[in-house]
Amino acid sequence: MSNLVKLSLKKLKSQNILNPELDLRILLNNSKKKNNELFLSTLNEEEINKIKFEKYLSRRLGHEPISKILNKKNFWKYEFYVNYNVLDPRPETEFIIEESLYYIKNRKKHLNILDIGTGSGCLSVSLAKEFLNSKILAIDISQKAILVAKKNILKHGCNNQIEAKVLSFSKVYGSFDLIVSNPPYLSTKEYLSTHHDIKKFEPKIALFGGFDGLTFYKAYAKKLPNIMKKNAFLILEIGEKQASNCIKIFNNSGLKLIKKSKDLQKKDRILVFSKI
Repeated sequence: MSNLVKLSLKKLKSQNILNPELDLRILLNNSKKKNNELFLSTLNEEEINKIKFEKYLSRRLGHEPISKILNKKNFWKYEFYVNYNVLDPRPETEFIIEESLYYIKNRKKHLNILDIGTGSGCLSVSLAKEFLNSKILAIDISQKAILVAKKNILKHGCNNQIEAKVLSFSKVYGSFDLIVSNPPYLSTKEYLSTHHDIKKFEPKIALFGGFDGLTFYKAYAKKLPNIMKKNAFLILEIGEKQASNCIKIFNNSGLKLIKKSKDLQKKDRILVFSKI
């Protein structure tokens, strides 16, 4: 094993980085001079752009997430550009795509879709790729987030399907077949106890959902039924202990709960409603 690998691993471990070997391999592979896969055990240091690598390593030692260092994160079947202005796409949010595909069997159907709080645009792009005849309105109140979403929409060639706008959902009018959202849902207590690395490198606006974490769900229950077609679907991500409260919030909304699904850790994560 090269001295560079040994020394770098020692530094990462000293900072209690969770997966030092994996992180080091990723950083080295993104610092290489040629387009070939590098391995820690057989690394030739001459293949590494050491200036770039040292910058990456320094940032990781400061607990900056790999995704923010490299400005990329995988979601569903695709790679997305990310930065400090958007929440990193997370695996549990992919369940929104899975449920959309389960309840809307016809992939060729002409759909009107609304993505509230689009962030990086990962949901909109993934849905556009699955439902090729869909028209999607991707909205966010953060202008900086919309710039990221537009970059990803362009990157994946979805300009003709997705319109990204700085807009509050309260100002949206129209009639939609599918509405999806992963809103901010951390309560004050949860946000304050969240790991400082998340608070430092992820936007608060994408995490904090008011004192009880339910601010957006309450507003959604009042507004969204009015812009949904008959038999349309609303698919929401929720916090792990919010299912019962969210279900109560939607009790008199004119929407019917048709599914509550769990994530891979068996935590309540997705609610699916249909327009009665």
